[in-house]
Amino acid sequence: MFKKFLLVALCFSGTLSAQDYFFKKFHPFNSEIPSPKEFLGYGIGEHHTRHDLIVSYLTKLAEVSDRASIHEYGKTHEGRKLVILTVTAPENHENLDNLKNQHLAFTDPSKSPTNYNEVPIFINLGYNVHGNEPSSSEAALLAAYTMVASENPEILNYIKNSVIFIDPTINPDGRDRHTQWANMYQGTPLVADPQDAEHNEYWPMGRTNHYWFDLNRDWLLGINPESRGKLTWYHEWYPNVVTDFHEMGSQSSYFFEPMKTNGSLNPIMPKENYEDLNNLFGDYFSKALDSIGSFYFSKEVFDGTYPGYGSSYPDLQGGLGLLFEQASSRGHKQKTAFGEITFPFTIRNQYTSSITTVKAAVENKAYLREYQQSFFKSALSNSTQSKVRGYSFKDDYDKNRVKAFIDKLLLHKIDIYESGDSFVVPTKQPQYRMVQTMFETYSKYQDSVYYDASAWSVANFYNMKYKPVTNLNLGIKVTATDNLIKLTPLQKTDYAYIIDYDDYNATAALNYLQMNGVVVSSAFKPFTAKTTVGTVSFNYGALVIPVSLQKKDSNQIYSLIKKAQEKFSVPAYAVSTGYSQKGIDLGSRYVSPITQPKAIMLIGNGVRSYEAGEVWHLLDTRVHMPITKVPIRNFNRINFDKYNTLVMVSGRYNFTGKQQEKIKDWISKGNTMITIGSASKWAVDKKLVKEKLIKPDEKDSTAMVARKPYVDASENIGKKAVGGVIFKVDLDVTHPLAFGYRDNQIPVYKNNSVWLAPSKNEYATVAKYSKNAHIDGFITKKNKEEFLKLSASLLVSKVGAGRVVLFADNPNFRGSWYGTNRLFLNALFLGDKIRVPE
Repeated sequence: MFKKFLLVALCFSGTLSAQDYFFKKFHPFNSEIPSPKEFLGYGIGEHHTRHDLIVSYLTKLAEVSDRASIHEYGKTHEGRKLVILTVTAPENHENLDNLKNQHLAFTDPSKSPTNYNEVPIFINLGYNVHGNEPSSSEAALLAAYTMVASENPEILNYIKNSVIFIDPTINPDGRDRHTQWANMYQGTPLVADPQDAEHNEYWPMGRTNHYWFDLNRDWLLGINPESRGKLTWYHEWYPNVVTDFHEMGSQSSYFFEPMKTNGSLNPIMPKENYEDLNNLFGDYFSKALDSIGSFYFSKEVFDGTYPGYGSSYPDLQGGLGLLFEQASSRGHKQKTAFGEITFPFTIRNQYTSSITTVKAAVENKAYLREYQQSFFKSALSNSTQSKVRGYSFKDDYDKNRVKAFIDKLLLHKIDIYESGDSFVVPTKQPQYRMVQTMFETYSKYQDSVYYDASAWSVANFYNMKYKPVTNLNLGIKVTATDNLIKLTPLQKTDYAYIIDYDDYNATAALNYLQMNGVVVSSAFKPFTAKTTVGTVSFNYGALVIPVSLQKKDSNQIYSLIKKAQEKFSVPAYAVSTGYSQKGIDLGSRYVSPITQPKAIMLIGNGVRSYEAGEVWHLLDTRVHMPITKVPIRNFNRINFDKYNTLVMVSGRYNFTGKQQEKIKDWISKGNTMITIGSASKWAVDKKLVKEKLIKPDEKDSTAMVARKPYVDASENIGKKAVGGVIFKVDLDVTHPLAFGYRDNQIPVYKNNSVWLAPSKNEYATVAKYSKNAHIDGFITKKNKEEFLKLSASLLVSKVGAGRVVLFADNPNFRGSWYGTNRLFLNALFLGDKIRVPE
């Protein structure tokens, strides 16, 4: 017996000796549970661990321990698994369904359980949403091993009183991109020089996912499969505490909450959340980090104003979201002003905060449960304090855009009803605060500098016409989007077909037909036609497909249009005559064939990867149209004659004079260049187009400047930026760029300081900011008076026989601006049809 005990003790000691740096205090460990080092073949921090190995290790833990189980909640764009390891005491695992039901009772305002201290607390440890902030996923392996293998009484108490959901890598695609880079350039011995390639990833770097989206901004918007899978999981479990581990610049230390004061005048999350709970947990983190000699800070930065972070979304679900930021080694070891920072050191801080989060949650589980219960009950009581009883919305002409918006509401478990020809969202519901997030707009704030956006009213992202209602007339509850669009079956004709271009998916249908060899025309004036199902009025841009002018026979054409209608749920009609009841006839000179886009986009160092990814994502996932992405380093090898459209998103473009002439000559041949944000500024600055920028009024440049305190410099300078505001523009709906719109005022999103002057050509300013343009978000009085009032949002400028389409604002922001995507897509598909009158 003694020999057996000694052998076990030696096993514990052998396992521990290699891991002392991280978890010395939590021995002994079960020798039958492999440590990360035993499984991987190297110690944590010696290399960056690939995501497949992370998943394999957690799978192994679930196989060998009755404390753990693993669940796949989705796959990334590149097919990598998204997994959560559930860790709790064996007796809790056996009773997990019952515990889940007891837990969810606290989120139901119609129930009032009082067993606050009897149900294990639910904790979600979430890691690595930014792929090149890798320390947290390594810490996840250590945390998982500790909770599964440690026999220490402290850990046994934690797993008895909690259910821990470990999400090791929220962004596997980005992580593996960075992991490959860091391991590829790892030296032996390690190179700490910040100039070394190991510490300087090439564009687009590993921060983002496959389509270069920042997933830490996607919790609210729910565009990518990583976020959609996590949101579905989240609303199944509603954890009480959620961690969000990040890294920051190497010259910093370590950050934990409380954050900087929320910028909203009246935050919709309870004050108890961002003050009492944050301060309570902050005390735990400070003591834990003090114990290992780590320096840290809090309260100075990282406001949680935007509700779509991993550390702020849980705050709107009755939980406590916790942000951590670790100074990054950006590789395995790097020299800083404070000495060398190593990868293991960064991992240890994240690991320490992970275990401390569990400790704080377990020791305050009754408080957290009572808080979550009161959160959802207060949602109902708060909703009655306003005269607004709900919001109604509809769009009679664009069912697919409405469907996409409803999908977003349902993703966040918002109750919605179909009432007559409209949809209604009542305010009195458990997700009242999410209803506020979707519909409410603000103009007054208690701060003027934001870590991210100050405007996020999602209804405006979708250009949704909505209004508050004081009397509710609820109809049928909507639970899915599958049957929202009811199309009239297409009948066959030998004459022509017409597709309604008002629908968001019309461009995808157009691309589908063009890629299958069908010639499609666009109507540049409205008309009313007698179709096989009755009289229908068509707006600017209606797609006309004449049967007799095709190279395919009528049966093939019918089959393709029918497939397009079914695939994209677009309204399509058959006609037997070209003679219209009103407006132009189908043979009019205002009905012009559309040239199939052959698009190219410049990417690479200097180009804003977010915006490039948004273009790629839009065309890939919604239009199913290829776009050639060419690194700027290959610019001199580009044969532009293969393309008819060039996309340049925001960035720093340092072309030579010869390269600029190459672009200008190509445009002059009749081609289209589309610029967004600072690329539009570049086109103006380099005189590629004969347009101007609105610049600051310099008449007072010689006046004495008032002295201000040095300590306030960053705040005063920061508030001059336009960090994310929603404005209203006046739109020329007769212009080809605006085909598909019926309202001459739409919301746009501005997060830059590019102010285009309206064109001197009276037909070239497609969208100008309205007289009372402000809808939502913070903007200084100076920016509003000196820039916004005088500026245009969208111009077209003639260059020889071609044209440049200049967007001051980003029409594809974060994959969510369904309301302005059409402007960009029209520039792609109809750009060559734009004639700028002299």
